[in-house]
Amino acid sequence: MKKAVRLGFLLVALGFGTWAVVSQWDAVAAGFARLTWPMVAGSLVSVVAALLAAMLTWRTLLADLGSPLRLRPAAKVFFVGQLGKYIPGAVWPMLAQMEMGKDLGVPRSRSAAAFFLMMPIQLATGLLVTMVTLGWDRFGWALLLIPVLVVLLEPKVINSLIGFGLRRLKREPLERPLTRRGMLTALAWAVLGWCAYGAHLYLLASDMGASGGLLYSVGAFALTWCLGIMTFVVPAGAGVREAAMVVVMSPVLDRGSAIALALCSRIVIILGDLICAAAAGAAAKAAVDRNSV
Repeated sequence: MKKAVRLGFLLVALGFGTWAVVSQWDAVAAGFARLTWPMVAGSLVSVVAALLAAMLTWRTLLADLGSPLRLRPAAKVFFVGQLGKYIPGAVWPMLAQMEMGKDLGVPRSRSAAAFFLMMPIQLATGLLVTMVTLGWDRFGWALLLIPVLVVLLEPKVINSLIGFGLRRLKREPLERPLTRRGMLTALAWAVLGWCAYGAHLYLLASDMGASGGLLYSVGAFALTWCLGIMTFVVPAGAGVREAAMVVVMSPVLDRGSAIALALCSRIVIILGDLICAAAAGAAAKAAVDRNSV
């Protein structure tokens, strides 16, 4: 039943998305035509920087929980595991990270805890960035969620929730609880990630003639990503983030160009995921080969 709901939602989203592109095709094509390779390349570099910040957020959490990893193996576990987000179902990245982490001596419970902590951290920082950059007058509703997320990000609360979950699963408790310093460091990396994601959107939007500045792009992307995160029924928020981006960018960009921007942003992010996974895997393999010589 759940698979049917996910498939149905995805088909509906793709259907409406296709209709939107076809109905605005001339404007969409014009938006793509205004793109230049230097700006697209700069946007891709910004996405890679944002993905690195996400990896460092996860690595910080894992280290604070008691499993510090060197940069190369951490990058391989995170980036290769993250490719699972494109498979329907939210558990594939976690399962991949748990299995690859186990080979490096990371208990499955720690990998799972770090994975689940990423979502509230991204939501809290994303909503905060949205409010600061786009203005509380239009997005003041984010204030209603931030206090809840702040409470959930309190290490004492998190440690209690993790302990409860592990007991329900009849797993061993975590040897080391999450600390406030570790949480603040993870939050800082997450904020830097939003800035890099915003830069990628700004470069693409500027090419298409958007009137909004860098701060608007940072807030717009953070908001649309948060809406995608909160949609669990489709892989990687497919369709939801693009629809939200068209709406959020409509004050600074015509509809056709906004659609082209959303599609181009998705393509660049997918390329960034693939590049990071390939580079991390190659770097980790090269390190193993050197050590075996």
